[in-house]
Amino acid sequence: MSFFLKKLFGFLLLPPTLFILLFLLLAILSKRRVVSLLSLCGALALYMLSVEPVKDMLYRPLEKAHPVPQQLEVDAIVVLGGGSYRTGILKEDSMKRLLTSFLLHKKHGLPIILSGGASLGSLPEAEVMKQVLEELGVDRKTIITEVRSRDTYENAMYVKEICRERSFRRLALVTSAYHMPRAADTFRRAGLEVVPYPTDFKQDRRYNLYSLIPSMGVLNDSYKALREHLGGLAYSLLY
Repeated sequence: MSFFLKKLFGFLLLPPTLFILLFLLLAILSKRRVVSLLSLCGALALYMLSVEPVKDMLYRPLEKAHPVPQQLEVDAIVVLGGGSYRTGILKEDSMKRLLTSFLLHKKHGLPIILSGGASLGSLPEAEVMKQVLEELGVDRKTIITEVRSRDTYENAMYVKEICRERSFRRLALVTSAYHMPRAADTFRRAGLEVVPYPTDFKQDRRYNLYSLIPSMGVLNDSYKALREHLGGLAYSLLY
């Protein structure tokens, strides 16, 4: 019990719980009904987005769209970057995608296409991923980098050029499960034949008392899910 109270006390002092409490305090103290209502809605929305069951609900339609294939008959593996820091370190999503591609490469001996450009003043993400693979012992001759793309649409367009040059006809597409519906659809619309190989699943699916306590990590995951839903809608309208 003391351990739970210690954890709970820590959550109360840190965001997002701290902000939820401030919203509730404002709702109670404000004499204006509109302010109180908006504060209450803000507290409720922030709480909902910060707990595991709601986060999983946001991810479920994205992650169930493409199951992991049991067999893989392709010419190459293409990995979509998921972000890197300007220090040259890959972010969590990128590392999980890259690890999956490394395991597939070790199992099947397929060439790897790394797709990801650079934000201002930073090293292209594909080059960062290449360095990691080389440190893991992957032969640089089997690594192909695409460093111009800035989004999923450009990933598909530039990878298509590589496939034409190398005569690759069928690709294993590796990206986070929540990103796979938009990525697979974009690559197919570009005329590429892909086998979706999702990784980096975000759903927990098993809950306990801690699952109902707001967490900044869960809030960040909920943000990714909402952004992906919005991105899917934007791509359907633009492309």
